[in-house]
Amino acid sequence: MGDAAWVDATAGVAGDMLLAALIDAGAAEERVRAAVASLGVPGLAVHTDTGRRGGLRCRRAHVVVPKSDHAHRHLAEILALVDGAELSAPARAAARETFTLLAEAEAAVHGTATAEVTLHEVGAHDALADVVGAVAAADDLGLLDADVVCSPLAAGSGTVRAAHGRLPVPVPAVVEIAARAGLELAGDLTGERTTPTGAALLAALARPGPFPAMTVRAVGVGGGARDTPDRPNITRLVRGTARAADAVRTGEVIVLEATVDDLDPQLWPSVLEAVRAAGAWDCWTSPIVARHGRPGHVLSAVCDEAARPAVADAVFRHTTTIGLRWSSAQRETLPRRAVTVDIRGREVSVKIARLGDGTERAKPEIADVEAVARALGVPAAEVAALALAALRSS
Repeated sequence: MGDAAWVDATAGVAGDMLLAALIDAGAAEERVRAAVASLGVPGLAVHTDTGRRGGLRCRRAHVVVPKSDHAHRHLAEILALVDGAELSAPARAAARETFTLLAEAEAAVHGTATAEVTLHEVGAHDALADVVGAVAAADDLGLLDADVVCSPLAAGSGTVRAAHGRLPVPVPAVVEIAARAGLELAGDLTGERTTPTGAALLAALARPGPFPAMTVRAVGVGGGARDTPDRPNITRLVRGTARAADAVRTGEVIVLEATVDDLDPQLWPSVLEAVRAAGAWDCWTSPIVARHGRPGHVLSAVCDEAARPAVADAVFRHTTTIGLRWSSAQRETLPRRAVTVDIRGREVSVKIARLGDGTERAKPEIADVEAVARALGVPAAEVAALALAALRSS
């Protein structure tokens, strides 16, 4: 039986609220503090205390920022700080995914390139602490390789003041992130309820869906800065163990396909990356002979219905196709978890799947294998073999 969790964001979610909920659900605050301190920003720290929102007990996360906080950064600067932090490989990947999604959303909203966009509020030190602290907390709870599901995110209403002046709520970046990740926005609450950082963290850590079948082990409640009168301003995290009967998951998926015969072949890697970033669980190409005998490819992508519009948009934007098709299919997935092994001082994540008879199958993450192979100057096959050997001896 694997770990499972559900995030209740129906009253809203921000980076500090999710961080507080994770710690309240059992994540070690010391580990979170150490991860934030490892960013190497003098004076940056995080601590929590307890409070009440709408009469309900909650935990509040507070970030102490340097007096000379530089709140305007490009994505490359943020990723460099993340890469230098003391995080496991899966946690670092989750933090990078979160900030990349934030930058891509801001770039889309402002009509500029991702590398050129300047992050304001989400580039500040408090956002760095929220994201790095949250992924470290999720890692401590074993949730980076668990089935984490999130509710619809509270959309909110009205306006909010930002670096670019008054913005409508939900703010454009939140709507863009929801579209790219297939997240659902709902509710009739007033004010800003979901922040870009909160939405991007859920996009990186969870999938949208109903409460999963599980045996509940802990509940964490994170409170927001305001104590709103209409509903407790909280984000809840419920974690537990998936029922044995639900360990092998079955369900309906959407398969999108597009036939492309006029795209520069050198662009296919970037196309596949963009489609995955839009919410596809997997995507690939198959060579074909198209109309008039021209060689081409069929691009296939698998996602859920909620992510279909964003995945379709990515296909249209990143390929030359003017039409695509989709159909529903059934899939079954094995329960899986990830562990990290040490290869000569460098980390490699190994994914472990469990078959129905209880036996397990392990596979090192190829991105980690290739990175370590380049760093050590050895073949990737050797690193993969060392990772499996380290797993067997652990």
